[in-house]
Amino acid sequence: MVHYSFIKVMTGHDLSIRRIPVMEIHSSGEGPVVVLTACMHGDEIGGTVVIQELFRALRKILIRGKIVAFPMLNPFGFEVINRRISISNEDLNRSFPGNDKGTLAQRIAAIVMGKIADLKPDIILDLHNDWNKSIPYIIIDPMQQDSQRDKLRHFARITGLPAIQETEHITGSFSYNLNMKGIPALTMELGESLIINEKNVASGTSAVMSILYELGMIGRQAGTINLDLPAKVKGRILTYSSKPLCSSSGIIRFNKKPGELVRTGDRIARVYNAFGKLNETITSVHDGIILGHNDYAVAYPGSPVMAFGVFDQDQG
Repeated sequence: MVHYSFIKVMTGHDLSIRRIPVMEIHSSGEGPVVVLTACMHGDEIGGTVVIQELFRALRKILIRGKIVAFPMLNPFGFEVINRRISISNEDLNRSFPGNDKGTLAQRIAAIVMGKIADLKPDIILDLHNDWNKSIPYIIIDPMQQDSQRDKLRHFARITGLPAIQETEHITGSFSYNLNMKGIPALTMELGESLIINEKNVASGTSAVMSILYELGMIGRQAGTINLDLPAKVKGRILTYSSKPLCSSSGIIRFNKKPGELVRTGDRIARVYNAFGKLNETITSVHDGIILGHNDYAVAYPGSPVMAFGVFDQDQG
């Protein structure tokens, strides 16, 4: 059974009701509860399409449990192609756990956290999009509880996506607050934002299906990850890093692309001044895989160049 509904967020000045859509699909058998969220940032719509594709498929193959999805957590940003909540210029993913008497983003966060607490989910998958040239990967938050960390690492591995251990405690993020409350949550970064990349949608859909299959919610795995990953990456937990940073200003040109392996000392980018003179050659400080590189040609001191999944827990 599929059911669609809305959560009221606010009443506009013109008395229109601003709402967050909710999608639910229930099987005939008891089982796990999985929550999916997407479009936390208004320019990241790929996860919404993954949820739509999942619900089309699950009508026929869901045999146990139920799935509840929030496909557009930030309709304000989506309507104007803005990462943030456009009216208040806030990042929803830095506003958790929320406050029902706080800012608009905090109020939305409080509503979402309350709804999720009522559902008592077995796992939450928060779907995002990343830099325009990034590959899909899955993020595991740092946490204290060994049993929960091991559970999330297991689910991250079986998705077939590169599994990346985050090193920073982002205390206002959705996944951090869920995990701190003992609700297992993973963040999926499903490639480029702003547009729908069908290859990344297919990979994200298959990654979620692999978790549903592991939980016994579907009787067979559906789809395969369409990523040409190096064998060295598969089944491993890598560590996230955004180093090295630029040391000069200018125009950045890349020597390596997302999905490629790099070794310490490899040349990964060059920075040129306005006259075409080489200012800087940037070399890798890790052995790892490139997850994505900056969307922009401009470089300045302290700006990130690329994001990496690093082998052997080396953070550089």
